Amino acid sequence: MTRSKKAGWVPAGPYTLWAALFILVPLVFVAYYAFTDNSFAFTFDNITRFFTATSVVEGRTVHTYMLIFWRSLKLAVISTVLCLLLGYPLAYAMARAEEKTQKFMMILIMIPMWMNFLIRTYAWMTILQDTGILNSFLSALGLRKVHIIGTEGAVVIGMVYDYLPYMVLPIYSIMAKMDDKLLEAARDLGCNGFGVLRRVIFPLSMPGVLSGITMVLIPSVSTFYISQKLGSGKFFLIGDAIEGQYVANNLHFAAAMAFILMVILMVVMALVKKVTANSVYGGDAL
Repeated sequence: MTRSKKAGWVPAGPYTLWAALFILVPLVFVAYYAFTDNSFAFTFDNITRFFTATSVVEGRTVHTYMLIFWRSLKLAVISTVLCLLLGYPLAYAMARAEEKTQKFMMILIMIPMWMNFLIRTYAWMTILQDTGILNSFLSALGLRKVHIIGTEGAVVIGMVYDYLPYMVLPIYSIMAKMDDKLLEAARDLGCNGFGVLRRVIFPLSMPGVLSGITMVLIPSVSTFYISQKLGSGKFFLIGDAIEGQYVANNLHFAAAMAFILMVILMVVMALVKKVTANSVYGGDAL
């Protein structure tokens, strides 16, 4: 039994080492910087500054970093919901399609991910700016131009475009493994199309949904380049605030913001997972 356990650890050794070096160690350093000052003495000042720092905006006093955080969370949640609404039907269509069609659709989803993130963002700047492709097309049709660049809507569009594959792929990987006999059995027992979706497909696809939400929500909250370019620098997100503190060499406060963001996201994702599991798998969900 001991040999069997040791043999099981051997294949996991490289991954464990990789995770320790490139995941655990950086997190320890972030926490260390977050709770120390410039002389590396222990302090809570960096943490309390995040929650208490204030500034005057349009004649009223606001909590600076909390306002930035809530704005970031709002846009991230909107982007995640849109990715789920767009990605779930797409993943289902891929999973139900023929093998050749699945491969073709997978290629279409993966191709944008092969391009540099900055190039994709600049492409949307070209499309959305006031003299861009979209407004040129509207003008050609005799329609009124729309101002999108430099707004929260433009940032959401950029997030949805960049992170949609991270929602589609986990859901598709789960749906592709579903046994068609389960769907047939549900129909034989009297479920209509919506009933099959609600009682069978959605509960079984929940692990993929949760993975997709995690993979979209977390980078959406912490993004900074999309907001800088598509938002034209008119408003800060938490990623912009962290980058600004890092550029200004305020490493300890930057680490504190990153640490707080990490803790909040972990708590939120744990609550989402618990509530979703209870609502889908408990009671009358199945």
